[in-house]
Amino acid sequence: MTTAAALESPFFGLALSIFAYRAGLWLSRRIGSPAANPLLIAILLVVAFLRIFRVPLSFYDNGGRLLTLMLSPTTALLAVSIYRRRALLRENLLPAVAGCCVGAATSLFSTLWLCRLFRLSPVLTASLMPKSVTTPIAMELSQHRGGIVSLTVVAVIFTGILGAVFAPSLVKALKIEPLAAGIAIGTSSHGIGTARALELGEIQGATSGIAIGVAGVATVFLFALF
Repeated sequence: MTTAAALESPFFGLALSIFAYRAGLWLSRRIGSPAANPLLIAILLVVAFLRIFRVPLSFYDNGGRLLTLMLSPTTALLAVSIYRRRALLRENLLPAVAGCCVGAATSLFSTLWLCRLFRLSPVLTASLMPKSVTTPIAMELSQHRGGIVSLTVVAVIFTGILGAVFAPSLVKALKIEPLAAGIAIGTSSHGIGTARALELGEIQGATSGIAIGVAGVATVFLFALF
């Protein structure tokens, strides 16, 4: 197999993504700082590799599209997390659902207000508004409103990384209870934040996983109002 044929294979994009993320995990553990997010490091490594070796983005995207296809069924698995923690959700149903809905509404309205303040176009507004929900839901909402899906993905990742970096410090400084902390992290910073919430504790991780699903549903309904 020639080098060009190997690069055009979907396995190239998959292998590069997996290697970059593993490297990101290793570096994150060595550095030991919340700012050293493994996903951010992986993105920078992939970009650097493509730039240095002048590999066309279309070659990498052959494998990247396979990863995108996996996102939707992965999102459906959120139902498993909610089901396993149904007792916890049942005991705290009202505050959990209310917190997710308020958080989703705050994210949408604040983003809309900022977009109008800076006079961004409707296309950019539609691209940025679903930034706080998990990637597959955000992509569908953005595409439905004529947004730029690639920009939406960047906004979602950036939002998740911010949550993962700053959430632990905010939780500690404000002395937020584990249940409320998990709901806040999952609602505002989806899966990337939830990975960080799991490090804070079992309750934070469980409620954050529940919040991803509940906030996603709330965002879909609220987004339809705009």
